Amino acid sequence: MGPGDLDRALCGLCVKPNPNVIIGFERGEDAGVYRISDDLAIVQTVDFFTPIVDDPRTFGRIAAANALSDIYAMGAEPICALNIAAFPAGKLDISILNAIFVGGLEKLEEAGVALLGGHTVDDKEIKYGLAVTGVAKPGEIVFNSGARVGDVLVITKPIGTGIISTAQKVDEAPEESLVEAVRWMETLNAGAARAMKIVGVHAATDVTGFGLIGHLAEMTIASGAGAKLYLDRIPLMSNVLELANEGMVPGGTRRNQKFREHMLELDGDMEAVWLDVLFDPQTSGGLLIAVAPEKADELLKALDREGAHGWVIGEIVDGRRISVGRG
Repeated sequence: MGPGDLDRALCGLCVKPNPNVIIGFERGEDAGVYRISDDLAIVQTVDFFTPIVDDPRTFGRIAAANALSDIYAMGAEPICALNIAAFPAGKLDISILNAIFVGGLEKLEEAGVALLGGHTVDDKEIKYGLAVTGVAKPGEIVFNSGARVGDVLVITKPIGTGIISTAQKVDEAPEESLVEAVRWMETLNAGAARAMKIVGVHAATDVTGFGLIGHLAEMTIASGAGAKLYLDRIPLMSNVLELANEGMVPGGTRRNQKFREHMLELDGDMEAVWLDVLFDPQTSGGLLIAVAPEKADELLKALDREGAHGWVIGEIVDGRRISVGRG
């Protein structure tokens, strides 16, 4: 099943309207938002997946950072979480699961998030993630639907985790690329979320399984606009283009491309390998932020002060298409 199939299955549910639901799954937001009072809303998300690195503790840290990212993308503060795990009981040493949990707890403690418990099932394949609850004032939540024509697009982490992880599975990932990818995947988006709140931005999402184009498409569709991306400004992890040229491309890339390629307008001289990069499924990727042009420099400075990074990679434009070319 591809992203389109999953979206259609979810949208087919018949859910009765609830006046306290500020946003559910109807618009492809990163998390659901439920109003508790005029001054308080809870923001909820869940995410889990199979290991993408060999070390279980590292996997735990990456999975936790990835799950927390949806809360940060909404401009909210995560406060508590529940573990979700699947493990082949009796076939692998339980110390592996314990190491995964330890890694996850390390990231939760770094984020100031309380672990309340969780649930584990016996399964043939290891899976781990978290259900996370955050809080925010209803009027301060950042949606993916607020982008405006003229906004500058800023991304807070480089692209390439899917390609590097795929290469690592067949021992083809250069050591420096793997170390770099793990470092970025373990990095919380907390600083980026704080910077967004300080400056005030129009829209945001995190770049994860649908790839850069897939998540940008969700933003533009929800905002009723188009976008322009500049290839020479998109930050890439080391050796990503070379690995993609060697065929180190995850299966999800093709599904992502099939689902959104009808929205693209490409420069005629763009190398085909760039499509593999733009649709590369990311794990614990950065935030993609739409900010007013007069606030772009302020946002970049705020990101730096908060220990995060930022690259201007494009802009929001009229229309319904995403054009990709050189800056």
